[in-house]
Amino acid sequence: MTTHALTLELAGTFAEIVLGHVTREYPNKLDHIMVGPADVRSPRDLHPVFYGSLDWHSCVHGYWLLARLRRRFPDLPQRSRIDALFDAQLTAEKLAAELAYLDCLSTELFERPYGWAWLLTLSAELARSGSEAASWARSLSALADTFAGRFRTHLPMLTYPIRTGTHFNSAFALTLVHSYAQSCGDIDLVHLVHACAVGWFGADADCQAWEPGGDEFLSPALMEAECMRRILGPEGFPGWFARFLPRAALQEPSTLFAPAVVSDRSDGKIGHLDGLNFSRAWCWKSIAAGMCTDDRVRSCALASAERHIAAALPHITSHYMGEHWLATFALLALDSLE
Repeated sequence: MTTHALTLELAGTFAEIVLGHVTREYPNKLDHIMVGPADVRSPRDLHPVFYGSLDWHSCVHGYWLLARLRRRFPDLPQRSRIDALFDAQLTAEKLAAELAYLDCLSTELFERPYGWAWLLTLSAELARSGSEAASWARSLSALADTFAGRFRTHLPMLTYPIRTGTHFNSAFALTLVHSYAQSCGDIDLVHLVHACAVGWFGADADCQAWEPGGDEFLSPALMEAECMRRILGPEGFPGWFARFLPRAALQEPSTLFAPAVVSDRSDGKIGHLDGLNFSRAWCWKSIAAGMCTDDRVRSCALASAERHIAAALPHITSHYMGEHWLATFALLALDSLE
């Protein structure tokens, strides 16, 4: 079995891809409600930092990828270009404009929850990057505080989780927010995420995993499992997982172990399935890490992760509908998420 690894060469390839689109303004898919003629504005005018990569959230997690690789690989050939980009873009003035956008009318649903969670993840990554990234982290902090506050307001109102495998998936958002809250020591937010996850998913059992859907880039089943792995920890997760997917050691449901087939990568929705293969690989590897070494699920999970990576890795740049975001999910599959 081939084991895929994040090498310096592959990291450079990912960085090169993302540097090619985080400042590419068009094509662009705005999440923008217009209440009058004055709201007809260009992406760069609305979002002076995150105007590239087809959409706001993809631009945000493109910046995360660059920050992550910059920290993980000090000898990354693209490091100086990343620093120049961050110096030019992650300024107090430009990020204040991003924050001001949230004060406009009709932005309460803007990028909820996917973009919110990725912005917090970028903030946490910059904070981990030490003193040389301190000015970028400070400039981003007010925007991060705002989205963290929006989660504190939104999560208690969300009676039911959203289980679809797209941007609205609650388990994915909780996973990223939990990581952020732990990294910055926000204990109240950690507790809120814990309460939501246990309340929504704690009693789930015998998951049928009717997936993939035709436009999903997240596995509803595996994303929930990864969320609960983080929430329950090594003492509580194995028992919960044994109830949730009781036949996983037999590779059932079989749909979770077979990579999705992508019929048309020029179709932005169908092309999501490459991302599903990457995110499943991320989840399977993380789930395996939460198992004892002699657990039969562990070897099945790791083998499935490698199959999913192999199915998607050659296609990151097949079409801009995937190119503008897939490297991020490839990085998750190869390097996980702290």
